[in-house]
Amino acid sequence: MCKETFAEFNNFSSVRIHQRPDARGHEYKDEPSNVSFKSNNSRKQPTDFKDEQANSCVQHGSNVWLNYFNLLYHSCGILFQLLEDNIISFVKKQLKELQKVLHADFPEYLESQSKDEEMLEAEVKEQRENSREAFVKITLHFLRKIKQEELADKIFARRYQYELKSHLKKKFGCVFEGIAKTGNPTLLNQIYTELYITEGGTGNVNAKHEIRQIETASRRLHKKETTIRQEDIFKAPPGRDKPIRTVLTKGVAGIGKTVLTQKFTLDWAEKKANQNFQFIFPFAFRELNVLKENKFSLVELVNLFFSEIREVRICSFEDFQVLFIFDGLDECRLPLDFHNTELITDPRKSTSVDALLINLIKGNLLPSAQLWITTRPAAANQIPAECVDMVTEVRGFTDPQKEEYFRKRSRDEKQASRIISHIKTSRSLHIMCHIPVFCWITATVLEDVLKTREGGQLPKTLTDMYIHFLVVQTKVKKFKYDGGAETDPHWSPESRKMVESLGKLAFDQLQKGNLIFYESDLTECGIDITAASVYSGVFTQIFKEERGLYQDKVFCFIHLSVQEFLAALHVHLTFINTGVNLLEEKQNTSRNFETRQHTGSQFYESAVKKALQSPNGLLDLFLRFLLGLSLQSNQNLLRGLLTQTGNGSQINQETVQYIKKKLNENLSVENSINLFHCLNELNDRAIVEKIQQSLSSEQFSTDELSPAQWSALVFILLSSEGDLEVFDLKKYSASEDALLRLLPVVKASQKALLNSCNLSERSCEALSSVLKMEDCELTAIDLSNNNLRDSGVKLISAGLKHPHITLKTIRLSGCDLSQRSCEIISSILSSQFCSLIELDLSNNDLAKSGVKVLSSGLGSLHCKLETLRVEPAGVRWLRPGLRKYSCQLTIDTNTVHTNLQLSDNNRKVMFVWEGLPYPDHPDRFDCICPQLLYRNGLTGRCYWEVEWRGGVYISVSYRTIRRKGRTGCVFGKNYQSWSLSCSDYCGYSAWHNKQKTSISSSSVSKRVAVYVDCPAGTLSFYRVSNTLIHLHTFNTTFTEPLYPGFTVSFGSSVCLCVV
Repeated sequence: MCKETFAEFNNFSSVRIHQRPDARGHEYKDEPSNVSFKSNNSRKQPTDFKDEQANSCVQHGSNVWLNYFNLLYHSCGILFQLLEDNIISFVKKQLKELQKVLHADFPEYLESQSKDEEMLEAEVKEQRENSREAFVKITLHFLRKIKQEELADKIFARRYQYELKSHLKKKFGCVFEGIAKTGNPTLLNQIYTELYITEGGTGNVNAKHEIRQIETASRRLHKKETTIRQEDIFKAPPGRDKPIRTVLTKGVAGIGKTVLTQKFTLDWAEKKANQNFQFIFPFAFRELNVLKENKFSLVELVNLFFSEIREVRICSFEDFQVLFIFDGLDECRLPLDFHNTELITDPRKSTSVDALLINLIKGNLLPSAQLWITTRPAAANQIPAECVDMVTEVRGFTDPQKEEYFRKRSRDEKQASRIISHIKTSRSLHIMCHIPVFCWITATVLEDVLKTREGGQLPKTLTDMYIHFLVVQTKVKKFKYDGGAETDPHWSPESRKMVESLGKLAFDQLQKGNLIFYESDLTECGIDITAASVYSGVFTQIFKEERGLYQDKVFCFIHLSVQEFLAALHVHLTFINTGVNLLEEKQNTSRNFETRQHTGSQFYESAVKKALQSPNGLLDLFLRFLLGLSLQSNQNLLRGLLTQTGNGSQINQETVQYIKKKLNENLSVENSINLFHCLNELNDRAIVEKIQQSLSSEQFSTDELSPAQWSALVFILLSSEGDLEVFDLKKYSASEDALLRLLPVVKASQKALLNSCNLSERSCEALSSVLKMEDCELTAIDLSNNNLRDSGVKLISAGLKHPHITLKTIRLSGCDLSQRSCEIISSILSSQFCSLIELDLSNNDLAKSGVKVLSSGLGSLHCKLETLRVEPAGVRWLRPGLRKYSCQLTIDTNTVHTNLQLSDNNRKVMFVWEGLPYPDHPDRFDCICPQLLYRNGLTGRCYWEVEWRGGVYISVSYRTIRRKGRTGCVFGKNYQSWSLSCSDYCGYSAWHNKQKTSISSSSVSKRVAVYVDCPAGTLSFYRVSNTLIHLHTFNTTFTEPLYPGFTVSFGSSVCLCVV
């Protein structure tokens, strides 16, 4: 109505007067006067009564003019009345809306209003939005003019919050999983799978290749850690009073950090969680990079990034609870200098973007705001530790979460189960599936293979998987963009050129450490920006183009592993086609590169050398892909892209032998593990399979293992499906050499049983180094009954006082310690980093003075100790080794079987054919095997030695064991007894509850030692020579006192030795 009235008024006000000739012949021009009633010239002038002639003329022609004037005047009155009514109606309506802004149901009201306006034309909709925006500004102006600041802020906050949430719901409601923003989007809430997020850690740099970090993280997922739900990121943990302002979240590339922040933001926008924040502003460092040369205030920066919010603009932050999210610190190209940056405290003051970020992070700017920063581990130290209140780590998917992801993605339950089962058969694929984006790659490939090659072999190695992934995307290009049939050859000159160009870009930027590329980066690699856009549009699932502010283009590969695969493919193609090895160093010649021809084996050997020399394993995954590409089977998959292939299996065998040669050298454990992965890519698993067979056959012995086989054992143990909760060195070899070779396994375990393993000071120094490592998982070590002495305790003390220490329990019982060790341990307990809560120093000669020295450490404010054992103590316990626990045993003659004869003061037992006339007794054994028990019930620690010949069982048993029957009462054949079988013909084997464990030993000694620690639940057997050589240990929980016993077969005897 208002619009039509304005049109009517314009028509009237533009009318021009037309005149006819009067009676005297004067002609009034019948044409416009060009005087609008809108102008000042249209206003009524005062009458001049002195000019009678003029007055007469006016009167003569006034009738027509007055008629027009009266009509127009009357119309204007109506028009302005209508205008006033419309304005008043609009104001009343908007004021009611503003009242609803202050009401709890305001968002629901606006949502219904938005739905009503969806049907309006765009032009009308824009007019309404402009009118509302102007009215809100006027209203806020008048509220502040009448000193109603709080009310004005509340109206502004509620309206801006609604607009911001609407914008973020549109932005993050859908994801384009793993691909550029083309095709069909997926609802984030539909595809999102919870991630494994842990609390703790530090913001220290981790420069290791992320494939190593993924392998480490895959082992940690079995460990009980403090986990965090994404909605609890900013909630202070129990016992922490200081609120959390800044959270730094670490995680390798593709682990899900970005999607995590998007889900957090979406939950806030949809009012599902995180409602303690009034505003959440998510930023990406890759978008901030393009503003490097510009200056903004914080207010201006927010308004720039959220320019879609038209109705209101943020103008202040101080009175609101605000969260800033900065995603991808590792992609930051801004100069973050936290020591030489100007101080900024006013959010309205303009400065460089890096200065804004630094002052925001340091708390100079908006100290009330909270910050969430995500980064890959290698860039974590860009933020000073004092600026971070809590560090969290995204570990990716646990095994159940992997399954949940595949079942959510695939509507075909049978297909999802097939994919899950296949992944479990390949350890390398299973480890990589901790990364969500790799789950997506795997699903993409396996779904295609299952669809197109039903019954065909599925990819088992990483190289095989990534080749299939590249082929799948090429097929999509051929079918979708080139209009070809699915059966047509998928490699064309255009697709080959694209892959070659992307490979060169991948390799060049990998050498520089870049994961995102701007136009300048592409130009350096010889790729035109237009061509890059074409590549990203075609290979959308390999190479992405994103648009930031001002529509600036940012390119990246969907994951670091894809970039490394294409880089390896580029190096492989270059060598196969030209004989040039791109891994050679630059030479000082007139040419950029000094190139020479290589044989195939030389080429791959040089790649292995370069990877082993690269710091922190930066070429680990690249090497796996490069070696995998050398296989003829993988080259066949790329037929069409490769114009020629390599030299076949002979080169592969030479490469395998070269890697095995390297494994026998003194390599770091990380390098050794990667070389085993390389052998896996080359389909050679001989070393690993041999060790696995030995372990499963229970005939395993480390006596003659080569360095490569030791490395294989470490690889197997670290790659095992089960967790590493307890590591018992005696299962492999109770020796110092074995410990030093298996230190990586010790570091990855939670509890290390190293007791009675003939360890010395050298072991203490090695363990101290392990305890200092940030990724050490140890919480308990048992070093009891090793001759460590005071010097050993001193060496290990450095690790026990280190900031990264996580150890809660250490047992040093029977380690030949004196008062000097008490001084060292007191210093440990006083350290602010010491985390010990249980300490066992029993069976050492500490003396009263030593215990007194300990009390000073116990009284320290930093001491967390809850359990301390120092008894028994005395000179007796200075006797080295287990013999200090020797005990006097006496045979219970009422238990002796009638086919056993005692002699030598009842110390020796011999089998006899004819039954002896022992008196009847209910405790006497009357079973198929002649046996007896000792009288001593053991509840603590005890040690004894026996000599044997023939075939005997050396045992301990509960007294409640049956005395009559065939097998139910035989030692080792029931749950009440544990035995070591010793035989001249069969060697050693351990028995419990009818379960036999074969024991491999290089020789059979006629003297065996037994050590039982009832409180610890351990029973150990040793072969006695110059030293004690471990044979077997039972780990259990003893619920009754234990009684030693023997079973003696035909022609055999056993004798208890004097120790």
